[in-house]
Amino acid sequence: MRDAISALVTTAITAAIDAGELPLEQVPDPAVERPRDPSHGDWATSVAMRSAKSAGMNPRQIAEVIASHLSEDADIAAVEIAGPGFINLRLSPMALQRVLKEASEADRAFGRVDIGHGRRVQVEFVSANPVGPMHVGHGRWAALGDAMARVLEHAGWKVEREFYVNDAGVQMDIFGASVSARYLELCGAEVEFADEWYQGAYITEIAREIFEAESTCWFDAAPHEREQYFREKAYVQVLEHLKRVLHGMGVDFDVWFSERTLHASAPGGGPSAVEDGIAALRDAGYIFELDGATWFRSTDFGDDKDRVLVKADGEYTYFAADIAYHKNKFDRGFDRVINIWGADHHGYVARMKAACAALGHEGKLDVVIGQLVNLFRNGEAVRMSKRTGEMVTFEELLDEVGADAARYWFLRRSTDQQVDFDIELARQQSADNPVFYVQYAHARICSIMRKAAGEAVSSTAVDADSLAVEVVRPTADLSLLDAPAELALMRRLGEFTEVVEAAARDLAPNKLTRYAEDLATGFHQFYTRCRVVSDDVELTAARLYAVDAARRALRCVLALLGVSAPESM
Repeated sequence: MRDAISALVTTAITAAIDAGELPLEQVPDPAVERPRDPSHGDWATSVAMRSAKSAGMNPRQIAEVIASHLSEDADIAAVEIAGPGFINLRLSPMALQRVLKEASEADRAFGRVDIGHGRRVQVEFVSANPVGPMHVGHGRWAALGDAMARVLEHAGWKVEREFYVNDAGVQMDIFGASVSARYLELCGAEVEFADEWYQGAYITEIAREIFEAESTCWFDAAPHEREQYFREKAYVQVLEHLKRVLHGMGVDFDVWFSERTLHASAPGGGPSAVEDGIAALRDAGYIFELDGATWFRSTDFGDDKDRVLVKADGEYTYFAADIAYHKNKFDRGFDRVINIWGADHHGYVARMKAACAALGHEGKLDVVIGQLVNLFRNGEAVRMSKRTGEMVTFEELLDEVGADAARYWFLRRSTDQQVDFDIELARQQSADNPVFYVQYAHARICSIMRKAAGEAVSSTAVDADSLAVEVVRPTADLSLLDAPAELALMRRLGEFTEVVEAAARDLAPNKLTRYAEDLATGFHQFYTRCRVVSDDVELTAARLYAVDAARRALRCVLALLGVSAPESM
């Protein structure tokens, strides 16, 4: 719609120039926008004020000239000049009714745009250490990453989802030692548990699974051998658990990338990926040696200080591995890379962008910082699990509220805001629960369509698309739809493409939750004021067409959020 209105204004300006009414050498960009106040119309442009100096005319005079040409178009119901020269446009019912056709015919592709132009983008998210259960913050990042990927796909990008498995380093050795110690306890030994070992009850559960499967066969093994075995055995268990929990939320990854592969020698004994990454920076002139350590000159790219890659004792820093990982990403041919990190990684962003720039990929890395989640139950803060007495895990939250509610609530706020998640409210089936409110709008439309179909197909087992074939008449006379609530619903449908584009551009799925709630409100208000199935056959046909278009749009926006669209509730 924005493009269509922009074209109308451009045509009007061109006509005015050709008629000698506007002394402009070039046609200015109309830059149409939706007014913040709906009472000012559907669209507005400040082109008259921006052109005043070039034209040597009063802005209101320019606005009047442009308006005289706009008023001739059938899609424009009214043109109003406001303030110093704003041009406000009100769309005709015919233009709004056309949106219903677009939503109905596009169906699941409604709102699709092509700002990605088929370019490849990788979205890396969650990337939890495989040494224990995910916390609720990981759940938020899972919802964010998957919703971003869905929106980017709808906006013309070719998306790949990736989980970076931090399976190298000291934390893995600590993990193996922790499980080994609990195993020895199960074998009857007294073990002094070190402070740095993982303390959670889940460690005992993992050890018990191994004990039940293998009995005491590892009791007399050499400590290093036992800990190494337990590390690998427990690692596989935790990784499979992570995959299972994420899949239960509807989040599946295309690639699970192992950090270990970065440290392994290349086939034939060649340098590792970490060594290759440092060599690439050295070849580019951004490596120097100081005090026995190897440094990356990240200050050349705006970082606040240079960064160590290899310590004086020869050990690689985590940053060195991260550089190798991002080099690997771009070597795989991605045009853009998006990382979703926790709030504790905020200070890490500048150095990572510096490394990507030094490798020749400046501006191709986006980092989204996901803020934390605060759990509440009936307004009271929840800090511990009732079952374990420890932190509430993401899996436990999913068990309580379900995947739909968890995803929707995680996505309602901007990524730079913390989420206050009330467990009891998320479970409520009431208008106070936003996910229920939106899903109920979809289910109510399906109920209306079943009613329209009559007894023959009134069963909820008949899916909505099949109902639409029965009750929605493609030739319905949409010109009958001109009541305020009908026009308001069509206006809301007409915003969807812009919302998709904005959500993809800003990496902001919360724009979609806001839109979903506004669209649900528009439908509920329409339903209250406009009886759909009545004795007026033609009006019934038109309104059924309208509610089915709204159904398809609701299903589409919920799909982009990764939330189901139930047909009965």
